[in-house]
Amino acid sequence: MPIPDTHERRLILGSSSPYRQELLRRLHIPFDVVSPDIDETALPGEAPAALATRLALAKAQAVARQHPEAIVIGSDQVADLRGQALGKPGTHERARDQLHAMSGQQVVFHTALAVVCAAQDFAAQDLAPVRVRFRTLSEAEIENYLRAEQPYDCAGSAKAEGLGIALLSSIESDDPTALIGLPLIRTCRLLRQAGIELLTGASA
Repeated sequence: MPIPDTHERRLILGSSSPYRQELLRRLHIPFDVVSPDIDETALPGEAPAALATRLALAKAQAVARQHPEAIVIGSDQVADLRGQALGKPGTHERARDQLHAMSGQQVVFHTALAVVCAAQDFAAQDLAPVRVRFRTLSEAEIENYLRAEQPYDCAGSAKAEGLGIALLSSIESDDPTALIGLPLIRTCRLLRQAGIELLTGASA
């Protein structure tokens, strides 16, 4: 895709997630937040990685249609337990069921990323898989964790930036913040492709 002229071009994070907003602030670049309005239902037979990739791009494109001159970041995360997609639980009961299913298992958290600028016909994507091994969890550990963190807006109920780290025995990733919801190494790479030079204090 062509690299746009990004001089003073607005940057938008297409996400309502406070976790992604907090992560993007680490890059010390100004950005706005616009929540995308898309259907996040999986397609029939859609694999978890494909679902995350499709939704990340759909989020970025939805916001880019409203703000075509802006550079838009979209991201999505889907937990993959033996090929089964685990999304945000939404309720205590569903979170408890997810953690029971993941107890003692390896789960891959697919965190997808898309950067789009509609006015310049620019689009780039990447995917950051994070392999996580859960400890064998007792009923009491699961209940105590859920009461403490209430991680009902986190894919797979695993709030690893908080007490959720105590659920895990190992994490394998080449992009450490991917598990929290935004892979910053890949984000920096795609923003550079879009013409944003993060360490110069100005757009290219």
